[in-house]
Amino acid sequence: MPITIPKQLPAGELLKQEKIFVMDEERATSQDIRPLRILVVNLMPQKEKTELQLLRLLGNTPLQVDITFLHTETYVSKNVSKNHLDTFYKTFPQVKNEKFDGMIVTGAPVEQMEFEQVEYWSEMQDILDWAKEHVTSSMHICWGAQAALYHYYGIDKQQLPAKCFGIFDHIVTDPTVNLARGFNDLFPAPHSRHTGVSKEDIEAHDEISILSYSDEVGPFIVLSKDAKNIMITGHLEYDAGTLQEEYDRDSAKGLDIDIPKNYFPNDDATLNPPNTWRSHTHLLFSNWLNYYVYQQTPFEWK
Repeated sequence: MPITIPKQLPAGELLKQEKIFVMDEERATSQDIRPLRILVVNLMPQKEKTELQLLRLLGNTPLQVDITFLHTETYVSKNVSKNHLDTFYKTFPQVKNEKFDGMIVTGAPVEQMEFEQVEYWSEMQDILDWAKEHVTSSMHICWGAQAALYHYYGIDKQQLPAKCFGIFDHIVTDPTVNLARGFNDLFPAPHSRHTGVSKEDIEAHDEISILSYSDEVGPFIVLSKDAKNIMITGHLEYDAGTLQEEYDRDSAKGLDIDIPKNYFPNDDATLNPPNTWRSHTHLLFSNWLNYYVYQQTPFEWK
């Protein structure tokens, strides 16, 4: 089944070229079906790239998914046009009286700041509090995961001695959990962050558990016991070339950055990196939409 997106969203044409079933809002309204309503809180600077990455994954399931994009009202990104935001995005006051089956909170380039120093932190707190009663299940990615762990469970992030940057293997702690259905016991995933969360802090909390972790880079998938919140500390949604773009960008700025680990063939930055995590990315999103959203959400919100 298709994802439903605004008719002129630039990502739509790219998705069609990739043979992903996309339906515009006009056609969707003619169908007698109750689609899943997913709110995407897009905090990434290059919003159009993130739109494409997430829509590609949300459109790869048998479920019809209706997407609403949200940007912060208290901070407006400088890397996307005002026209794009005005046309395709809403702000929190515009959706706060609505109910959504699922919500995705992306990463953000603010991880080295204290949460309270982030310009839109108060707004993020309002959104996270609102989601408790207005969203069936939420997926939080990278900084979004750190924000959820801090706001909901009081677990703070920690500065790492060096940037966690590259592709790392992760262990599944319990393959019987629905979110991990179909996962290999060991699977790769990208990370790009300067901060992390403590495995011991998570294990000491009764309301959450670690579903996947890396011996090298720590907790990866953290799941709340009520399945309302899924925290992903890395970036399974990244394209094959995303880490390369980050490496080239920072190298061009003269920053002291190491080559991404386990990424380029033979650690040769002139060679194209393969995507070794794609299958688990699709499994994660389809499992979330099926078991934690579709099978849990009410047919009619009250």
